[in-house]
Amino acid sequence: MPVLSEGSGLALRQQAIRKIVVIKPSALGDVVQSLPLARVLQTAWPGATVHWVINREFESLLSAHPRLAGTIPFQRRGGFTRYLRLLSELRSHRFDLVLDLQGLLRSGVMTRVTGARLRLGLQTAREGSHLACTGLIPGTGRSVPAHARYWRVAEWLGLGDVPRDLELALSPQEHDWAQQQLQGLPRPVVAVHAGAAWVTKRWPPAQFAQALSGIAGTAILVGSGGELPLAQGVAAGLEGTGTRVLNLAGQTSLKQLAALLGGVEAVLSNDSGPMHLAAGLGTPVVGLFTCTSPVQSGPVPLGLVPARSSRVRPGDLAHGLVATTVECAASYRKECPFSGEGRHACFAALEVARVREALGRVVSGGAVEAG
Repeated sequence: MPVLSEGSGLALRQQAIRKIVVIKPSALGDVVQSLPLARVLQTAWPGATVHWVINREFESLLSAHPRLAGTIPFQRRGGFTRYLRLLSELRSHRFDLVLDLQGLLRSGVMTRVTGARLRLGLQTAREGSHLACTGLIPGTGRSVPAHARYWRVAEWLGLGDVPRDLELALSPQEHDWAQQQLQGLPRPVVAVHAGAAWVTKRWPPAQFAQALSGIAGTAILVGSGGELPLAQGVAAGLEGTGTRVLNLAGQTSLKQLAALLGGVEAVLSNDSGPMHLAAGLGTPVVGLFTCTSPVQSGPVPLGLVPARSSRVRPGDLAHGLVATTVECAASYRKECPFSGEGRHACFAALEVARVREALGRVVSGGAVEAG
């Protein structure tokens, strides 16, 4: 499949395109990093409608998005009949342009079945998904950090200067709920996400507690219901330390989580969706990287997203990204290959002292207006 030329993006904008679909169902962090492209696509083709294929569990985050005409939910384990209905729906829309940002077999099938005359993918496409594309966007190989790879679409179209804003449609009720949670809490308030999809990403809860003690006035624990035991482990480690704990794990919708993450001083998190959501909202994060790379998988830099307070200038704040130092660091293994004393050695090698230093720096430089 040909890699398109650098100048072909500008030529593409001259074509008549009325209906666009972005195929990026998961994961949450990748969806967040690619979501600003909705504005880019509408800027490239004013008046065009943009739909987004999204995992059903994340669909609520995209509801009422000002740049989207609608979402097309995908349920990964929904069965063959449900998948056929999805393909039929994609075909019925008669899209002019498909942008496959997932690059897997299933997204390749979705791309091809649309029948769109323009079907674009990234150079990271695998499992044969590139065969469904009419061209691959240049500069989107695996050596490019994920957040920059998605934004290459904007740059290739000549629209790299478009504001890189998530534009989430948070309701007044969701903002009010977040403000009620934050009201009167000892500052600084740090949101904490101790979960992650892979076990090799999960820095131990006891170490989270040690990093927070004496730095955070309040630790707000967030995550899914399945991550509640991890949050409880952090809470147990903070008992008697003077840090107030508010455990909201399993109690927030995705939009409530977004409203909350937009109102705290900092977020301490494993490499996960909530980390990327916070960064996309302009909140400084301290990200922990064991089996993944902070260069390849780190959040979008704060200077590239709209500031969440008029008192904050781009460059005033920076994320604190802390990586392990073991030999197998950034191996992207979902399961630890070692046993005995070497098992999960990356957790201990990501020392609490380094995390505390990063958190202290981010918190001291990140005192901004809540909200």
